[in-house]
Amino acid sequence: MQHFYSVIIGTELLNGRRVDKHFAFINQELRDRGLLHSGSFVIQDSPALIQNCFNMILQDPKSVMFCFGGIGATPDDLTRSIASEVFTGQSLTLHEKAKELIEQQFGNEAYPHRINMAMLPPSSELLHNVVNNVPGFSLFNRFFFTPGFPSMAWPMAKEALDKHFPSQPKLYTVSFIVESTENDLIDIMEALPKELNFSSLPRFVGEKRMVEIYLAHEEHALVEQWSRYFKDATMKKGKTIKDCL
Repeated sequence: MQHFYSVIIGTELLNGRRVDKHFAFINQELRDRGLLHSGSFVIQDSPALIQNCFNMILQDPKSVMFCFGGIGATPDDLTRSIASEVFTGQSLTLHEKAKELIEQQFGNEAYPHRINMAMLPPSSELLHNVVNNVPGFSLFNRFFFTPGFPSMAWPMAKEALDKHFPSQPKLYTVSFIVESTENDLIDIMEALPKELNFSSLPRFVGEKRMVEIYLAHEEHALVEQWSRYFKDATMKKGKTIKDCL
């Protein structure tokens, strides 16, 4: 199973000039396909920060990354050059097909600046831009780089997901509420098998403390088995169990 990451680049998102919409989009697209985020990062247009983030993701041999923003032609668009350095160890090169697309879109106005968007990491494959034909790009069918504009970026991400990452079986899930503190349930939690997706979320209703338990796996029988175990062990402690609303 691949580990999916998103990197959302833009100082304007952190200083409040814009509101990020990419996380909700890519998170839902992954979930709709039976895939899950391993991590998501919203970062400034900072060369060191972008480089460190890319390097961290590269260290995961199962990583797949969707990056939003920073592939334009202005001085604060740093993604292309840093991606080339981190993921290929080489400098940007002119991508002839990208050059052709930009010239077709803008004619003489492609020069002297817009044409710089055709400078891409070696081995880049293009992602189609449904708005203005200026492409995004991908590397090794694992790392996908799109513009910051949702109207351009989201179709690129969907196309990449549909092409390279077919939908996985949907997880079977069970959730319920235990009237308890988390601390009183830790020994039960520790007995759950590692392959089972598990989370506990504490709740406070007035003075009453509760825990929402979530169990998930592709195998229906496995979830049912450990759900029964958890409930039985919980009731032996004298705790009350309720369905989630």
